Amino acid sequence: MRPLMWFRADLRTRDNTALVAACAAASKGVVAVFTICPEQWREHDWGDPRVGFLRRNLLELSKALEGRNIALKIIERDTFDGVETDLLDLAKEHHCTALFFNEEYEVNERARDARVAAAFARAGLSVRSFHDQCVVPPGELRTQEDKPYTVYSPFKRKWYAYYNDGNAPKAQSLAKKQPEMVSTPDGIPDQFGNYDPQAGRPDLWKAGEDHARARLGSFIEDRLAQYKEDRDFPAINGTSTLSPYLAIGAISPRQCIEAALDANHGKLDTGGKGPVHWMSEVIWREFYRQILLAFPRVCRHQAFNPKYDIKWRTDKKAKDEFAAWCEGKTGYPIVDAAMRQLNQTGWMHNRVRMAVAMFLTKDLLIDWRWGERYFMEQLVDADLANNNGGWQWSAATGTDAAPYFRIFNPISQSRKFDPDGAYIRRFVEELESVEGDSIHEPWKHESLFQDTRYPKPIIDHAEARERALEAFKVES
Repeated sequence: MRPLMWFRADLRTRDNTALVAACAAASKGVVAVFTICPEQWREHDWGDPRVGFLRRNLLELSKALEGRNIALKIIERDTFDGVETDLLDLAKEHHCTALFFNEEYEVNERARDARVAAAFARAGLSVRSFHDQCVVPPGELRTQEDKPYTVYSPFKRKWYAYYNDGNAPKAQSLAKKQPEMVSTPDGIPDQFGNYDPQAGRPDLWKAGEDHARARLGSFIEDRLAQYKEDRDFPAINGTSTLSPYLAIGAISPRQCIEAALDANHGKLDTGGKGPVHWMSEVIWREFYRQILLAFPRVCRHQAFNPKYDIKWRTDKKAKDEFAAWCEGKTGYPIVDAAMRQLNQTGWMHNRVRMAVAMFLTKDLLIDWRWGERYFMEQLVDADLANNNGGWQWSAATGTDAAPYFRIFNPISQSRKFDPDGAYIRRFVEELESVEGDSIHEPWKHESLFQDTRYPKPIIDHAEARERALEAFKVES
């Protein structure tokens, strides 16, 4: 057998379920392929940071595959349409007898995969697909009524039981090296469509699975124990910063869970608060993926809970306020610091992701889809399941029992999670010389505005909160 291994969001050679299986089954070598579809990615709101990061990881993957005697071939097509023909032609050209790939769960990706599988079946070639993006395959865990979970806590309890019973697959080692290489690797294009190949801050986000594993190791060694205490403070390097690597599959969730388990003496839901809490965050990722699979409407810009998908503001003033939010010029320091961190680094700390999303949807009553799209365009870790899940949670349209009256106060968030203003000063240069507590509400100190270009608040939070509560009550 000679498998054709189709890479997608799994750019690694270690613990890659489909690749390990393909290499084990091969008797005549393995051919690998990646499909570049820039116009499709644009339709999915992928931005320059994610695609630039993906390209750099493809370069590293190609080198790693060469070390396994596997050539990485490249197919370029604007959209998913016709990919099945290109893959079949490549398989025939290299006398491949089977296609191996790891499943994706978005609507368009699943439709594409169905077309590919049908084309290979018509040609008499076998197709083997695998669950790889999650520790527990999406759809595997069901309620007692045999329904998908829509609330995180019971999902997590079921996940714990499933894992503790030994049902979940374990991380696998490096894929088996092939005796000799079939064909030669294609060069990775210098540019994908009109995406900027230099985007995604290479200085901050180094590419490759070796770097991802090293980043995981340093987090486990240096910060995991204090994760629960430090994770909410954006000025502290207290999180794993692995989200970009999980999004493109340079590291697997199994590797993450098992590294944390090793640090927690094999305990999943008891033991150290840091490891337990971080593993629960990895499980959140799995929860949102099973939501994506069970409720495909969320892939189509539709609300998970339409009851609270209110009549959002779309007038000229709303558009101006949205522009101010995007630029980090709302007049609320914690919101502006977060948005500038996003624009400058392609990443945003999770605590302030919630704060800025809540500000846009609750304070400004602007459609969560606007914010979701902007995040997808700017994030190096852009991921539909996580991004959509987070935005809908903040907007009250997502998976939550009683969400609409949860409205973050940006001033309270600032005081609580950036008490000394270190995070604000790092990203809001107009306030870097402001001392003391006044940095959280600079508009109350007129003298600050004599020597600064920092804007005054675009809205009064107390008034905005009352407006939001009224708007959601009407809809409910």
